[in-house]
Amino acid sequence: MNWLLLFVPVAVVLELVVPERHVLILAASSIGIVPLAGWLGQATEQLAERLGEGVGGLLNATFGNAAELIIALAALRAGLHDVVKASIVGSIVGNVLLVLGAAMLAGGTRHREQHFNPAGARAQATMLTLAAIALVLPAAFQAGAGTGAQEGLGKLSISISVVLLLVYLLYLAFTLVTHSALFSGTYVPEDAAEHAPVWSVRRAVVVLAIATFGIAWMSEILVGAIEPAAQEFGLTKVFIGVFVVAIVGNAAEHTTAISVALKDRMDLSLSIAFGSSVQVALFVAPVLVLCSLFFGPQPLDLALPPGLVLIVLLSVLITGQVAGDGRSDWLKGVQLLAVYLVLGLTFFFMPSTTTH
Repeated sequence: MNWLLLFVPVAVVLELVVPERHVLILAASSIGIVPLAGWLGQATEQLAERLGEGVGGLLNATFGNAAELIIALAALRAGLHDVVKASIVGSIVGNVLLVLGAAMLAGGTRHREQHFNPAGARAQATMLTLAAIALVLPAAFQAGAGTGAQEGLGKLSISISVVLLLVYLLYLAFTLVTHSALFSGTYVPEDAAEHAPVWSVRRAVVVLAIATFGIAWMSEILVGAIEPAAQEFGLTKVFIGVFVVAIVGNAAEHTTAISVALKDRMDLSLSIAFGSSVQVALFVAPVLVLCSLFFGPQPLDLALPPGLVLIVLLSVLITGQVAGDGRSDWLKGVQLLAVYLVLGLTFFFMPSTTTH
């Protein structure tokens, strides 16, 4: 798909020459992200073979979420707090339902049954439950305190953000140092010589950095066009943030998770899907809250609208059920994708006049 890289300069030219052609810019930038995501996935896979499935999944999640963080910071500077919150939820839900579901479905079509370390999967699912609790409580606080909640809500959001960042650092120590064996995976190439890494670590890191920069650039162009283009189709901002932006922003995770699942490397696939969601909830969201104290029209809080709270809880609930037994097949992938589709249809048909 390297020829699709032609759409990268096409998107740039359209943005500079005909900025009012939002639909064309949206299409070109979205297509341009696909080959860049493929390069990012290939570099991640090379690093995973050298450094282990856990480290490879973490690197993919980190570089894959870089674009989403840049998008959210741009929206934060513009004061689009609703879009920022929707994109955070969309990233969490998209990774555990769409990315993991597509990976399980793709892997299940080639392999009757695939296995992964259940202890590592349960540990990451528990982190997602922690993240869901941390995102639900500010909304409950806002609902309980009523109109006088704003000042206390800001302090609560900052305090929770600090706690989440600390937990994320401890989670990294758990996955990379003290219990790295839970996330190392059991994948062994059939022929070690044939499947030996062909890239050096330095080359893989350079490709990761270049692909991430390209994805971030295309994402910025895409975000500028997605709202006016969506207005032409009558879509709501919540639907755009939770589903449209999330699908494009998770292109890197999609590509890599499906690719490695086809090769029966479900430990790496789960590490990518779970790791990205955990990173968004425990790192990206708190960083955005703290950054909003220094720029932007007003500080960002963690109080999500009721509809977004509900889909986070439902997504975490079914993901824990699906990933808890250490095995996957195509039906589990269908189940996760069905939940994502139902959620998408619900928000798609929601009237634009509905605030939450």
